[in-house]
Amino acid sequence: MIGGVCAGLARRYGMKPGTVRLLAVLSCLLPGPQFVAYLIMWAVIPSE
Repeated sequence: MIGGVCAGLARRYGMKPGTVRLLAVLSCLLPGPQFVAYLIMWAVIPSE
């Protein structure tokens, strides 16, 4: 919704965007650089 990253990943892997968004939010509860990875994907994934 913000950068279209989850929707792009969902389209690429044949999943529903809501599922990918939920997994992204849940992954933020784990330690690691998930937010940084999201920002990098936002810059790298082409917009349509």
